[in-house]
Amino acid sequence: MNEAYIYDAVRSPRGKGRPDGALHTLSPIDMGARMLKALDERTGFSKADPEDVVFGVGDGVFDQGSNLARSAMLHAGFPVEIPGETVSRFCSSGLDAINTAAARVIAGQGDLIVAGGVEMMSLIPIAGTGGPNGSDAKFNDTVAFVPQGISADLMATLYGHSREDVDAYAAESQKRAAAAWSEGRFAGSIVEIRDDEGELLLDRDEYMRPSTTRETLAQLRPAFQGMGEKGGFDAIARRRYPEVAAINHVHTAGNSSGIVDGAAAMLIGSREGGERLGLKPRARIRSFASVGMDPTLMLAAPSDATARALNRLGMEFSDVDLYEVNEAFATVVLHFMEKSGVDHARVNPNGGGISMGHPIGATGVMLINTLLDELERTDKQVGVATLCVGEGMAVATCIERVEGFA
Repeated sequence: MNEAYIYDAVRSPRGKGRPDGALHTLSPIDMGARMLKALDERTGFSKADPEDVVFGVGDGVFDQGSNLARSAMLHAGFPVEIPGETVSRFCSSGLDAINTAAARVIAGQGDLIVAGGVEMMSLIPIAGTGGPNGSDAKFNDTVAFVPQGISADLMATLYGHSREDVDAYAAESQKRAAAAWSEGRFAGSIVEIRDDEGELLLDRDEYMRPSTTRETLAQLRPAFQGMGEKGGFDAIARRRYPEVAAINHVHTAGNSSGIVDGAAAMLIGSREGGERLGLKPRARIRSFASVGMDPTLMLAAPSDATARALNRLGMEFSDVDLYEVNEAFATVVLHFMEKSGVDHARVNPNGGGISMGHPIGATGVMLINTLLDELERTDKQVGVATLCVGEGMAVATCIERVEGFA
């Protein structure tokens, strides 16, 4: 069995996902093409006959639809012989792109594959693809469908996470992200974005609010209480979880992930593929896993996916140096730490989706990129990235630094 190595990775800064965001004038293929060009400048992958380009996209419709990976390759002007593929598993789409690429390398069905992700949330809203959970009443009744925000508040209620708990976590995320940017921790991976005239559009994550405190967060209104109480979703959740007398609506715009635009790309390959390009690997992809859970609660499985990935290696949570757990909602990370026994010092040391945003299709690639940068910065070896996923799933990937080949 072959090893799958990470040779390099790049990401865009995250722009606010709204009409006044710095990146909103760019199309998804623009963003994808820019990441591919930046990765090619650093690795020269396009000259080595890569087997594929695999992009994650959360909502693949309209300008973000069709086969965005192939379209971005053509838009970037790369050889027409390089194919492209798009994968989607909601929030973990980018991480699934990495795992798909790694699986093919491990199976000996590719020596060089680019994995990436794109999500332009200023153009394509969350759930822009529609689906039965938006239109099929029988399906909704069968699975007790509720929106993710209701699931997050249900989760906080079940596991005893108060408004003060989730606000405290969110304030710390903002503090960590501000420190990471001020210390230049992301400098090696960020690709500044310019317009066609060369004017700078964005060179740092735009969504951050460094002045955030627990006190300012406490002033925000619950974001999902109205849809829960007036929309009837609280009642649906309580029918599935009758032990809950009432749902405590603790999540706000300040302790939930930010809506942003962004893209990322990563070169994954075998030892032989890297040697063709004269590249030394930065890390190897050791294992990965996906799991499912109750779709009403939906968001509580990252620890289960991580445990499955680690079990394949004969490892425990304590054997991992650093974790990147997507901050979809504060309760998700709090539950992960409680269930795994991992302390906050080893989880999201540079902030996360609450402070910097969650560009759905790109987030998984960004998490692995950030994880690898932080392992190198702190001279640690093993890391795991994991995300909760809509409709009750989670995905995790374990990586380990390597020092190149002898």
